[in-house]
Amino acid sequence: MTVTNFLKHHYRHFNAAALIDAAEGYNKHLADGGKMMITLAGAMSTAEMGIQLAELIRQDKVQIISCTGANLEEDIFNLVAHDFYERVPNYRDLTPADEQALLERHMNRVTDTCIPEEEAMRRLEHSVLKFWEKADKAGEQYFPHEFFYQILKSGELEQYYQIDPKDSWMLAAAEKNLPIICPGWEDSTLGNIFAGHVISGDIKNVHTVRTGIEYMIYLAGWYTEQATDESPVGFFQIGGGIAGDFPICVVPMLHQDLGRTSVPLWGYFCQISDSTTSYGSYSGAVPNEKITWGKLGQDTPKFIIESDATIVAPLVFAMVLGQ
Repeated sequence: MTVTNFLKHHYRHFNAAALIDAAEGYNKHLADGGKMMITLAGAMSTAEMGIQLAELIRQDKVQIISCTGANLEEDIFNLVAHDFYERVPNYRDLTPADEQALLERHMNRVTDTCIPEEEAMRRLEHSVLKFWEKADKAGEQYFPHEFFYQILKSGELEQYYQIDPKDSWMLAAAEKNLPIICPGWEDSTLGNIFAGHVISGDIKNVHTVRTGIEYMIYLAGWYTEQATDESPVGFFQIGGGIAGDFPICVVPMLHQDLGRTSVPLWGYFCQISDSTTSYGSYSGAVPNEKITWGKLGQDTPKFIIESDATIVAPLVFAMVLGQ
């Protein structure tokens, strides 16, 4: 039995049925000529969601990605240092002393997974600093994802690869030159490292790495060009936070601030969320709230799956990939 057949047979009600509806809606959106944005919050790269996301990219089932700086870099951390990661299944039982011991070993914990500082973060810093300095000296400016694309395409990290390269979504994205939006990149390990190199004087121009407002300008141009009534852009949001909140606002900005009222609304919306719908929680807001902000229309296909994205997203993607 395929994954899709299993899901369709067993997932009949409640959040399970919402998963089926969302996946079928995703497929219909693409079949009707639409494009799709996927947004990645949390630590989805450390959860190794790249295994399926890379295949979605290769099969042209996602046309643009919005993600946090953490997800941008952590896919590459995993690519070059996977064998040095440590899993801590009993992480709920760790004492403060246990956590201190992990710190002293330079093992940075993300739930049940520890990222090794030296083999992952410092290894990547050594490479990216050369590209930052080269651009800085030449007076050039690039987005964070463009620097990563340069590094990956240069091949200098290949000697460190510790996973099958086909399971890295950043490698797949680099090969396609996929548009990426990374709002708030400075809230990431390499963002902090970049700030340190600016403070120390290694980097002279803080604008060598382009950031948020320029990303919104870039997205406004991309959306205006790509979104049409015949080929609307859908929005598949994993988690909440800035990875989703930032790009979805491009539509009301285009309409209300630039007067580009002919640009269509988002043509599909799905969010996988474990945030409880409550007082002022944007991540937990039901999709209909977005109608009032001019992001979605009353007839836009809307889905919300209230569950753990690390469980749900691979199942949705399996259906989208026809697995």
